[in-house]
Amino acid sequence: MLNSTISLNGGIIRNELFRFNAPIYFSLEKNEHLAIVSENGSGKTILVKTILGECPLKEGTITYNFPSSDAIEYLSFYDAYGNAGSGYYYQQRWNSWDRENIPTVSDELNKIKSNSDIKEELYDSLDISPLLNKEIILLSSGELRKFQIVKKLLFSPAVLIIENPYIGLDEKARKILDTLLNRLTIRSKIQIILVLPSSEYIPPFITHVYTVQNKICGKKQSLNEFKDSESPLPPFTPKEIVFPAFHAAPPIEGEQIADLHNVTVRYKEKTILNRFSWHIRKGEKWALTGPNGSGKSTLLSLICADNPQSYACDITLFGRKRGTGESIWDIKKHIGYISSEMHHAYKKNITALQLTASGFFDSIGLYRTPDETQLRTCEEWLRIFNLETLKDRPFPQLSSGEQRMFLLARAFVKNPDLLILNEPLNGLDRKNRERATHIIQSFAGQPDKTLIYVTHYPQDLPACITHTMHLG
Repeated sequence: MLNSTISLNGGIIRNELFRFNAPIYFSLEKNEHLAIVSENGSGKTILVKTILGECPLKEGTITYNFPSSDAIEYLSFYDAYGNAGSGYYYQQRWNSWDRENIPTVSDELNKIKSNSDIKEELYDSLDISPLLNKEIILLSSGELRKFQIVKKLLFSPAVLIIENPYIGLDEKARKILDTLLNRLTIRSKIQIILVLPSSEYIPPFITHVYTVQNKICGKKQSLNEFKDSESPLPPFTPKEIVFPAFHAAPPIEGEQIADLHNVTVRYKEKTILNRFSWHIRKGEKWALTGPNGSGKSTLLSLICADNPQSYACDITLFGRKRGTGESIWDIKKHIGYISSEMHHAYKKNITALQLTASGFFDSIGLYRTPDETQLRTCEEWLRIFNLETLKDRPFPQLSSGEQRMFLLARAFVKNPDLLILNEPLNGLDRKNRERATHIIQSFAGQPDKTLIYVTHYPQDLPACITHTMHLG
């Protein structure tokens, strides 16, 4: 079509592994801004990669009505550390001795030739200036998201595609991003495509919606048509859960889980935590809140024994003071953990079942052979999370939402005394969010289980929360 910025007509993907169940018809017309909405694993990311030309077609055509496909910028769920991420490993963020060649935010953004007025407006809008001298791997997940959005916009693309645009952003940043994108659609020629796991919030500047279900791309609808035609999901019916009885660690003696006294963490001239104290007792359920960059992930790295600065601090974990001969594995055996940093770091080409089993060994990857009891326990947890049909799929071939669910199952397999969930519902559709929340509530609600739950969405907190720690 002459008026189309992008037109995909009768597309059939060459690779059978990614092929849709019906030919793909998709178009982005001039002055349109789209949302692509689907449940986890339904095919929305494959659709985007087809639009980008990354999934070659067996049949059909794709055309672009601008100079080259380079005019499309895509911010995916995995766009974490840019060029700094090629050798990235999970604990590197906390190890100051292993960051000599890591670029700062300024280093990366200054590589991009752009209009100075646009750069200044973007920096001001998303509050980037305070981050310029920060090394990229020291950014919080929310700060990282803002950096990557600015980076993509500095290229002045004809089309900007953002997957899960609000992931990791606090409430203030989400509102700012909405305002910025709306302003760009009015003042520039950029066209925006948002890729969403749920239709619960679609910003008002979106004009049309595509729904993807079971690897079938539906017909394009105006935003109003979509809202009028959308069928409400049936209410979630919670079921009683019988948890596996397997325990990976002996019971904790006493009531102490974590004692942090006047803890200070600094990186060069940047102070992350300053004389911070926190006392956590067995059975307490904590919500850990605070804006992007307030130090939540750094705090959790001390409790999870990932941060070497903990040895210089007054910290006692599970009744034992740090630096008195305990290994990090002695600490980790009591903890089930998930975070965006872990998700970004976990790119091992192993099966989803093996990924789940790695939770027994607290490893990124599986380097030991789980025994029959451990494998049977994994199978039981995958049934609880409704994931058993995907267990033999290679982990990298799963959608980001499916991966998130397996990482959640991984956090539970040890029957941990302390469950630390850092934005656990990121990227999940409504059905999976409700299922995961029910599992978390049922497990963490047990009297002897302790919970630390981090989220920027108060409505996501499980009902069992008893305490709140807010970082300013």
